[in-house]
Amino acid sequence: MDAIWKEMYDAAKAVQNGCVISQYVEAGGGAAAILSGSGKSCTLGICAERNAVFHMLTCGEQKIARVLALMPDGRTGAPCGACREMMAQLMPDGYQKIEILLGWKTGRVVTLDRLMPEWWI
Repeated sequence: MDAIWKEMYDAAKAVQNGCVISQYVEAGGGAAAILSGSGKSCTLGICAERNAVFHMLTCGEQKIARVLALMPDGRTGAPCGACREMMAQLMPDGYQKIEILLGWKTGRVVTLDRLMPEWWI
């Protein structure tokens, strides 16, 4: 086993911290380290909201209170469907209380259940 594999293993192991969040979501049980062909790290395209949620989980937090999604043009807006679904699955008994800032200039805030009135669960 060469030193790079060992470094990658150690890096992944250091952030592995599994826990059950809800009956639909577990976090931290898996971990990964990726080294690209050029030696740089790589990423999938992922929404900032989900990335922020993953970071929150990594830091040991499990409940979302407020979400602000900043668009490239500086406006705030609603999270995409995948982000909404993940937040609802993280907090199936409390997603109705997650506040989302839709309008920075207007101060318009809605709760996640307003964006997901017919959720499948």
